[in-house]
Amino acid sequence: MNTFIQTLEAQRWDDHRYYHHSRINQSLHLLSAMGFLVAYALLFKDPALAALVAWLVSMVSRQAGHFFFEPKGYDHINQATHEHKEAIKVGYNLQRKVVLMAIWAGSPLLLVWQPELFGLLDAHSNWQALARNVGWMWLWVGVGGLLFRVVQLWAQQDLMTGLVWATKILTDPFHDIKLYHRAPIHLLRGELMDPGPHKS
Repeated sequence: MNTFIQTLEAQRWDDHRYYHHSRINQSLHLLSAMGFLVAYALLFKDPALAALVAWLVSMVSRQAGHFFFEPKGYDHINQATHEHKEAIKVGYNLQRKVVLMAIWAGSPLLLVWQPELFGLLDAHSNWQALARNVGWMWLWVGVGGLLFRVVQLWAQQDLMTGLVWATKILTDPFHDIKLYHRAPIHLLRGELMDPGPHKS
């Protein structure tokens, strides 16, 4: 158990120090984390709505922070190139995220071709029903993306690395709120970049 916790802390620290220099990105992660907490609460009552919140609010804001606001040049704080960080990224690096987000964005087109999704859903009869079916699809895309990367990490490294990463992903909303709750205040003060992340 100690090894699991240590590996989890190492993955969290590497993710924070390598990929969260921008205060805008940190603030978007705060928004994302709050959205995920809403989605977690909804998951037990309305899974389809939970998935819509998770993808449309949390994942869009989270990935926008990474794609558009996080620096891609040489990381002087950590003495690492962007290419090096992408190569050692445990979870979804930018290339993998492009694939995941393309699958997410394109998946509703399946409902045009297969409104019942091969018998898994009731065919939609109005926009509300369509939105719910999209929500169910996005829930499966999310679960599938999580399980796929766990299996990949298991094959590439070991099972514990994959399970630690899955644990990190599922608990990131709580951790991000702890780390980035002051990011909007820093932004209002005109601080666009974290001057140097420190391990808390």
